[in-house]
Amino acid sequence: MSRDIKVVVPALSFAEAPRWRDNRLWFSDFYTHRVLSVRADGSDLRAEAHVPNQPSGLGWLPDGRLLVVSMRDARILRREADGQLTVHAELSPHVAGFANDMVVDAAGRAYVGNFGFDLMGGAPLEPTRLLRVDPDGTVTVAAEDLWFPNGSALLDGRLLLVNETLGNRVSAFDVAADGSLSNWRVWARFADLPADRDMAKIFDGQLVVAPDGGGIDAEDAWWIADAVGGRVLRVREGGAILDEIHPGTGVFACTLGGEDGRTLFICTAPDFHEEARKAAREAQILAVRVEVPGRA
Repeated sequence: MSRDIKVVVPALSFAEAPRWRDNRLWFSDFYTHRVLSVRADGSDLRAEAHVPNQPSGLGWLPDGRLLVVSMRDARILRREADGQLTVHAELSPHVAGFANDMVVDAAGRAYVGNFGFDLMGGAPLEPTRLLRVDPDGTVTVAAEDLWFPNGSALLDGRLLLVNETLGNRVSAFDVAADGSLSNWRVWARFADLPADRDMAKIFDGQLVVAPDGGGIDAEDAWWIADAVGGRVLRVREGGAILDEIHPGTGVFACTLGGEDGRTLFICTAPDFHEEARKAAREAQILAVRVEVPGRA
């Protein structure tokens, strides 16, 4: 299918964690240390927060206060009504490598991933844990042995999906009333787990799909950014690929939004290499129309 792909926000360093809220697209721009928001057509770009230690995952408490992952110091920050940021949770005792993306449920519980190892420094891959942060800032280990837990989604507050970017899979957990997770299983499998822990070998053909950030639609299919394939995939449970879009560059996150929920916003960049992205403003957010709207 031919698709009309439009640039919504140009000249970014590395955009991640897109969220549609209050008729605006919210996202983090890693190396300018900003959380930004914009209208669906790219107008009225606003700086919402400045996070010196690099912003990533975004979410909101039930009272509307913004939560943002501060990657390098492994914290979740909370934006108060006056715009000031304060520490919501300290993650560093529980993580290895940078803190990363998260999803926040209707009760204000955040599920947060982390790298698990020094990705940018060339360390070997190590599986890691997913954390749960309760509304009062209490941190609990929610799940173990995940291969780079990244973008996540909640379905009706009862099912948590977690993209394992370096594991060729999406995992699923049942969510109890208290937020605890159980019944781990593979929701979508694209290939076996990598046979090596050396990242050069893993990137040399062992990743078939590297699921990064994504957005669930009204048919419970998941649009997933493939961080090694330069594409976004519409995937259903079991791993069947229903659709794919190739923007012609690297793709690292996406979400559904817009007035009718049928705009797929895609975070793109030539690559994810830190020094290259810091030195340039080549990242963009693109928009493309899709048939099935996002989940209400």
